[in-house]
Amino acid sequence: MSAATTSYGVEPSGPKPRRVTPARIGIYAFLIVAAIFFLIPLAVMILTSMKPMDEIRGGNIFALPLNPTLDYWVKAWSSACTGRDCNGLAPGFFNSMKITLLAVPISIILSMLNGYALSFWRFRGSELMFGLLVFGAFVPFQVLVYPIIFALSSVKLPWGGTLFGTLPGIVIVHSIFGMPILTLLFRNFFASLPGELFKAARVDGAGFWRIFFSVMLPMSVPITIVAVILQVTGIWNDFIFGLVFAGRENLPMTVQLNNIVRTSTGTVEYSTNMAATILTGAVPLIVYFVSGKWFVRGIAAGAVKG
Repeated sequence: MSAATTSYGVEPSGPKPRRVTPARIGIYAFLIVAAIFFLIPLAVMILTSMKPMDEIRGGNIFALPLNPTLDYWVKAWSSACTGRDCNGLAPGFFNSMKITLLAVPISIILSMLNGYALSFWRFRGSELMFGLLVFGAFVPFQVLVYPIIFALSSVKLPWGGTLFGTLPGIVIVHSIFGMPILTLLFRNFFASLPGELFKAARVDGAGFWRIFFSVMLPMSVPITIVAVILQVTGIWNDFIFGLVFAGRENLPMTVQLNNIVRTSTGTVEYSTNMAATILTGAVPLIVYFVSGKWFVRGIAAGAVKG
């Protein structure tokens, strides 16, 4: 008897190769066309960023560069002019890193605690508070710009000045505006967990913080990855908050990119502009490429349940 058969002479059942069907061919054809459609702008940007200006003036944006160069990437990073300063995108990159690294953990920790409390430690008015938080996720932030300016300008710092136009100020703004949607995600995730876990921990005498750190936190890794991806990309790509609240010394990379594109001495350097745009969007792209599968797993683990 061959190794591929059982003692009854029947071959074991298992996953069979998927057949090629017209429906499957259509799905893959649609996905390939959609991918090409969305990748064309990126390809044009990369090609343009490596072309000298005389090749760009030729008019064929899809042509490969005859004399490819990375000089424009170096210029966009270190010496492109943003107004009267010619330091490139480098200062904006480090400002964006500071803002992101501070605002992301603060907003996630607060939202995780909110979702945990609203799921397992409900109090009188908790549903109303949750409704207000969710409502805050859909309020246009442009409406709140002036009230926030007034509020931050009213907070005096011990070393002088106010919170408006400072690094702590922009971090607070991003943390607050990230909380509503993240609270909704964490609350729905915790609500999808078996209630017996919480009850068993309560029977063992565990309190609010013990249950959170010993039970809920280890189980919330998938949804935490989702929250990190959403916050990193949202904060990094932000323009209006950085422009209004960061102050001149803390302008993020997106604002620096806008200044580079709008600064002109008579000739628009499309190569430098394209290189600067790709550099600015590199961090969100890397985040999505590296952690995309965990994002899908987090969503499937309960991000939209509840």
